Amino acid sequence: MLKVLAKGDLFSPCGHRSPGSSCHRRSSSSVGFLRSSSLAIESGRTSSRNSRFYGVKLVLGTSRGNHTKGNTVSSPVQMTLSIGKAMKWWEKGVQVNMKVIESAQDLVDSLLNAGDKLVIVDFFSPGCGGCRSLHPKVCQFAETNPDVLFLQVNYEKHKSMCYSLNVHVLPFFRFYRGAQGRLCSFSCTNATIKKFKDALAKHTPERCSLGPPKGLEESELLALAANKDLCFNYSKKPGLVPSTHELAVPLSTKLPMSPAPRATLDSEEMALLVGSGR
Repeated sequence: MLKVLAKGDLFSPCGHRSPGSSCHRRSSSSVGFLRSSSLAIESGRTSSRNSRFYGVKLVLGTSRGNHTKGNTVSSPVQMTLSIGKAMKWWEKGVQVNMKVIESAQDLVDSLLNAGDKLVIVDFFSPGCGGCRSLHPKVCQFAETNPDVLFLQVNYEKHKSMCYSLNVHVLPFFRFYRGAQGRLCSFSCTNATIKKFKDALAKHTPERCSLGPPKGLEESELLALAANKDLCFNYSKKPGLVPSTHELAVPLSTKLPMSPAPRATLDSEEMALLVGSGR
């Protein structure tokens, strides 16, 4: 409800002029437009008969019913308009099998906890046009392949971690699975999306790993641990060294000897050759 005080003229929403005394007959729902250059609207009062309104500010108020000679007192009501936070483009269309990586430790744990499931790590940047145009298709692949885990790594947020993982081209993808570890890695755009489709079709079929999930390669883990900007600790696993009794060869062991080529002929062979006249 818009209530405007005017000592003289009051204008209706349609622009028709009505006498000032009619404001006493108006209900609390009446609306008037004030023409005023001074705009003393915060106090709810105006006193200029020849005032003009230039569309600077409008105040909604509720009439208190206190009428004076030619003046109507109204109390302005403060109104605020709240607008919801707009979603970023990489947040739109996200599926339940898509996860945002928050740290290097989160990336390592997510790969190890995936088991035999195929995991696709998507490296993107908010300012990358190719990443933005490819994002809807990645979401479609995630929707049509619910058994595949998609990990999203924000390059701008985790730039130091991406350097340690040798990721310098965007958009960039890496495929991991179970004990096999990294299956492939490549960069593609909408023009070369066939790379992604072929890799997804090749590695999607279920298979049983013969060991625990490998995740990142040891060289990558060591690079992450050496990065002082990351809170990640990793110690190199000792290699398996064969025992001494497995390396020693018994002296009594004799290797099989191949028969030596014969330089002379047997007596029976000589008789056959003589009888044949050779």
